[in-house]
Amino acid sequence: MLKHAPLFALLIAAPLAAQPAPATPTANTGLEYIRSHYTKFDYRIPMRDGVKLFTSVYVPKDSSKPYPFMMQRTPYSVAPYGVDNYPARLGPSDLFRDEGFIFVYQDVRGRYLSEGKFVDVPPHKASGVDDATDTYDTIDWLVKNVRNNNGNVGVWGISYPGFYAAYTLIGSHPALKAVSPQAPMGDVGNGDDAYHNGAFYLAANFGFYVGFKQQEAPERPRRAQNFDFEYGTADAYEYFLRMGPLANSVPILKSEFWNDILRHDTYDDYWQSRALAPHMKNVKPATLWVGGWFDAEDLSGPLKLFRATEKSGPTAPDTLVMGPFLHGGWARTGGTKLGNLDFGAPPSDYYKKEIEFPFFMLHLKGKKVDAFPKAWVYETGTNEWKKFSAWPPANATQRSLYFDGDGKLSFDQPTASGADEYISDPARPVPVTGEIGAGMPGDYMTYDQRFASRRSDVLVYQTAVLDHDVTIAGPLTPSLRVATSGTDSDFDVKLVDVYPDDFPDPQPNPKGVHMGGYQQLVRGEPFRGKFRNGMDKPEAFQPNTPAKIEYVMPDVCHTFRAGHRIMVQVQSSWFPLTDRNPQKFVDIPKAKASDFQKATERVYRGGADGSALKVYVIQ
Repeated sequence: MLKHAPLFALLIAAPLAAQPAPATPTANTGLEYIRSHYTKFDYRIPMRDGVKLFTSVYVPKDSSKPYPFMMQRTPYSVAPYGVDNYPARLGPSDLFRDEGFIFVYQDVRGRYLSEGKFVDVPPHKASGVDDATDTYDTIDWLVKNVRNNNGNVGVWGISYPGFYAAYTLIGSHPALKAVSPQAPMGDVGNGDDAYHNGAFYLAANFGFYVGFKQQEAPERPRRAQNFDFEYGTADAYEYFLRMGPLANSVPILKSEFWNDILRHDTYDDYWQSRALAPHMKNVKPATLWVGGWFDAEDLSGPLKLFRATEKSGPTAPDTLVMGPFLHGGWARTGGTKLGNLDFGAPPSDYYKKEIEFPFFMLHLKGKKVDAFPKAWVYETGTNEWKKFSAWPPANATQRSLYFDGDGKLSFDQPTASGADEYISDPARPVPVTGEIGAGMPGDYMTYDQRFASRRSDVLVYQTAVLDHDVTIAGPLTPSLRVATSGTDSDFDVKLVDVYPDDFPDPQPNPKGVHMGGYQQLVRGEPFRGKFRNGMDKPEAFQPNTPAKIEYVMPDVCHTFRAGHRIMVQVQSSWFPLTDRNPQKFVDIPKAKASDFQKATERVYRGGADGSALKVYVIQ
């Protein structure tokens, strides 16, 4: 039996890499530098309800000047534990370590050495104790008890720690001056991690909750349990297909967190109470929202929270940063390539030096830097960082890419009406990749989609060869008119960049990649059809009766170069990225194998109400 959990979990556990990690005092320059320049203190900081949170603080040994705090709160452990044990890195990057800050790492309530009860994706409470008050109490204690601080606090975090960073913006402490929520979970019930428009992100969540368990009392980390889980195959597609209906996963995982997710498969009060966007009001600290265009987990979080902050009117500067990164990829070192894409220069180096470090230097140490734009995003296709005074850009106009006969796609509305159809079979779902491997590889968003476009259960529409560059910047909105022979179906839409047939292969080319005709996934998003009239109101389809589906996909900033084509693919499964829809109106987490059925899916085109993909085009 193969033990293959790391393949399935992949970057869902990547935030661990952003934490101080245990290290041995070998030839580790970072470790030795930190040991010689910082003194470590461990505290158990009391909260207003008496619960004590374990907190490690690293104070510069040079006491000739005061320092601001850089803090991260995490459910993934602040290891290494003990005042004589030091990590190999401090802060978001070595630029911070070398500059000098007071670094603070805290186990959140109920995790590892902190007391209390942990709540997965905790809701904000209008009164009482929650992570907003925990952060407030922690900051209040730090500025009063840690020597040689300048009274300014910055907070950052990636993924789950990014969620806690965003949480600090609710009723923030006056000393909190700068916050950077990076890949934060803005709305786990609709857009991040768990559910996307009603479709459950199966492989990623399964891989995560195999090892993420509730703890009964404070304890140090044990060996990750997910490394002991026996999948029995390296092929996630095969594993989850054999597992069968979602109900079969419950006795496998034995996780109260997993069970909670399956119990709440609509956007009910459980999820609505956990969304952070409604609480991004009157934000006082300067905020740097950070995300990755290729983030397989929390792409929509920074976009949604940035928009919520803008709508309510922040009282301090806020900036959206989106780069060509995987989940947390901006925190890693160097590298010009992602999957089969090559950006020419290391985008993470630019981000660290030109964006992240100056942001905190400005707001925590008062160093003058160039003014920050409202949006600082990387334009894929041309592979350039761009600054915008608004997002979407002020010069971007919404236009429609219309589906037409013979697989054509055009900005011109077709006059002739028609329909295209395919048979969707849950026993043979469309895979997320054309390769054997993880169910949600971290770079699946860069994968060649030719394997999908050649299937009979995937509709393909593409433009003629472009005679000029076309830049699309902002959210995408599929507007579909569909019908199904079943009573429920998914409709997944993908925007694809089709390369010219003579596009050169990379050199060197150890994987033998053929870039001629490459179909690069630019953005894709599922939609569970029964939620077409409201995410909290599932409604069955009337078989073979046309219905309207319209939903918003996460933003892009991509230039389709002259000589390329724009393609849209439509399908009804994306496995095991998302769970299978039985194509029968049932409670899917409780569905039986006998509930799964084939369905004929129809997509209507042309006329006044034909299907299209609405995009923002920069003029």
